[in-house]
Amino acid sequence: MSLPFIDLKAQYRLLKSDIDARIQRVLDSGAFILGPEVAELEAELARWAGVRHAIGVANGTDALQIALMIERIGPGDAVFLPSFTYAATAEAAVLVGATPVFVDVDAGTFNVDPDDLDARIAAVAKAGKLRPKALIAVDLFGQTADYRRLAPVMERHGLHLVSDAAQSFGGKLDGKAVGSLAPITTTSFYPSKPLGCYGDGGAILTDDPAKAELVRSIRFHGTSSSDRYDMARIGMNSRLDTIQAAVLLAKLKVFARELETRERVARIYDSRLGNLVAVPVRAPGVTSSWAQYTVQVDRRDQVAARLKSAGIPTAIYYQRPLHLQSAYRHYGQGAGSLPVSEQVADRVLSLPIHGYLDDAAAQRVCDAVAQAVGS
Repeated sequence: MSLPFIDLKAQYRLLKSDIDARIQRVLDSGAFILGPEVAELEAELARWAGVRHAIGVANGTDALQIALMIERIGPGDAVFLPSFTYAATAEAAVLVGATPVFVDVDAGTFNVDPDDLDARIAAVAKAGKLRPKALIAVDLFGQTADYRRLAPVMERHGLHLVSDAAQSFGGKLDGKAVGSLAPITTTSFYPSKPLGCYGDGGAILTDDPAKAELVRSIRFHGTSSSDRYDMARIGMNSRLDTIQAAVLLAKLKVFARELETRERVARIYDSRLGNLVAVPVRAPGVTSSWAQYTVQVDRRDQVAARLKSAGIPTAIYYQRPLHLQSAYRHYGQGAGSLPVSEQVADRVLSLPIHGYLDDAAAQRVCDAVAQAVGS
């Protein structure tokens, strides 16, 4: 019998009565947009992250775009971001009219390399065609970027910092929760995320009341905070549905326990697989939310096929770095320009991990990997 890569059905069986009751209350109330559950969820998210403001939006991509909009980033501005990530990060920069500049990543953590970032900012500034304006630091696979080393780079070059925590909500760095590690943090509640809803959803977190007010305005077509019939700025339609907020409120009750399970499974993988494949590097002081457990292997396609035949599903995040994808090639960073991103894209393979994977199943995965890489 095949294992599920992510077991949302097991989670729903556990939470069914609470989720169903919460959804029914929304249906009975008819408050489908910005109903009371949205405000309740925002308060819980802010408490979890240790910040003053959390604002629900329609999805993680909108969250990134809004984060750039409130800093007035647009044409002529360079937005730096890792090439080894999902397209939404670069997409947000392009949608506000800015130019994405791709940065290489660390081969062990998969997160943006601060030294490479520093060099590329300096190169863009020297060329004089674009204004270095912002970094979107992606916390890939659940492990936070190295904000301790990124902070002086941001300060030296005067860049805005946006944390793309689509995969890391629930994680920590030096005891501080994701959501409080940057002036503005975005996250996603896509169903497969560590904290996921039953559709699209996202949020923006900040301690800055002025930024929070701008986010609330932009998500609601640019509405003025004092007069809902006066559009104070150009905005967008990006409000979190009340039903999705209801689902997330139920899931938050078990989120801490699910994170503990993910960590336990990751430690089993670390112990069993460390001598067989390149396991993820655990950066000092980082507590990962383990959105993905991603190893690096030779003969990846062959290994994945053998695992599939043994009933172990796998996934590839990401098979091609952004600077080599059709939509982004014309930004001028061709093959060979980001060697680490290109190398890891050829070797990464993600194994099953979720809040309902028991130890026996984790050991089964390890047995299968040992056989697949050894035969």
